[in-house]
Amino acid sequence: MTMTQRLADMAESARSDAFADGDLHVMRLSILDWAACAIAGQHEPVTKAVRHVELENSGVPVATVIGARTKLPMRGAAMVNGTAAHALDFDDTHFAHIGHPSAVIVSAALAMAEAQGDMNGDHFLRGAFIGAEASVHVGVWLGRGHYEAGFHQTATAGTIGAAVAGAAIMNLSRAQAISAIGLAATRAAGLKVQFGTMGKPYHAGMSAATAVEAVHAAMKGLEGAREVLEGPFGFGATHHGQADEAAFSQSGMRFPSVSHKYHACCHGTHASIEACLELAGKCDVKTVEAVEVKVHPRWLDVCAIPQPQTRLEAKFSLSATCALALLGRSLTTDMSFERDVILARDVVELRDKVHVVGDAGLTDTQAQVRIIAAGQSFEATHDLAAQAPLAVREKRVRAKAAALLGQTKADALWSAITASGGFDLSAFTYELRQEA
Repeated sequence: MTMTQRLADMAESARSDAFADGDLHVMRLSILDWAACAIAGQHEPVTKAVRHVELENSGVPVATVIGARTKLPMRGAAMVNGTAAHALDFDDTHFAHIGHPSAVIVSAALAMAEAQGDMNGDHFLRGAFIGAEASVHVGVWLGRGHYEAGFHQTATAGTIGAAVAGAAIMNLSRAQAISAIGLAATRAAGLKVQFGTMGKPYHAGMSAATAVEAVHAAMKGLEGAREVLEGPFGFGATHHGQADEAAFSQSGMRFPSVSHKYHACCHGTHASIEACLELAGKCDVKTVEAVEVKVHPRWLDVCAIPQPQTRLEAKFSLSATCALALLGRSLTTDMSFERDVILARDVVELRDKVHVVGDAGLTDTQAQVRIIAAGQSFEATHDLAAQAPLAVREKRVRAKAAALLGQTKADALWSAITASGGFDLSAFTYELRQEA
């Protein structure tokens, strides 16, 4: 069985109820997290620009657009919402392939679920879950060589995963699902050179929109190559993929190990931030002489901008985020990275004492921080892969949503997601539209 066929089978599996509730509960948390990030990101310049473009090119209004009272066609809504969800770079990350699944998958899945018209929230929930699961599988199948060659997995594996979600939600036949996956893959794109610019959140929007268009086209009979991922000219071979069959050999689901962000910056900085927060109370920051931060070498060309001058650059700066953490500055909102914050004298002075080095002995999720202060050495290690119990994860995600949106709005969204009769999609989209 080819990779493409396996993905089509995953789409078909979403029509059953054979998912563990614990796994689906992680998806519920990611949908709340998606909503909080997208609503909070609706006023970002990149979101405004994309929303203006899509509203000016509007068509049949069927799907909710965050930040607008007017609905848009599926593709346009997915484009805007995907961009908004990733605009703050505060959305979830999966370290199995270093990608942001929910910004793309949920945005595409929601648009297609609304277009179906039946507003079946549990159908949407299962479709989103299997799409997110598929995106991680594709990312692992492609391997780290794909990411290290300069491709952004959020936009590449994410596009394909969103097509799987759409195939499930739109009830495509197996043949149509294979076409949708192939059409999505032939258009999947996104380069890491965009990190630190508006181009990065744009990736999430364009990937969600691409998947919607591919699914819609497949429904209307558009066909393409049947094995677009495999072979010498397939997506894997042409995009530095390693075609790792182990992607499908692991028992159980991969997506539930997704990592939710609790700091509004690149996830590659989070382990070091947590280590710094642990050390902040152990020494007098005013006496710090030097800070050494060790991370896996792959983060050095992702989030190691040494002297950031803009908000977006600061989000991709290990030295700046560590300085902010050690100084006790909040990192939980986008305002934490405004120019007057990141360029304050005490921040800059401490930032310039931070030395970031690569250590291949660490995993993607680990960081080691050593501080020399008043002649003493203080050390801490943190690993994001050490997942907290599900109840603790729920508490932190809901607290994050409340911090971004206010307690009332966060509670209303969570009530819709966890309604006793099943996911209340109508109430959920109503809450999204009230933010316009």
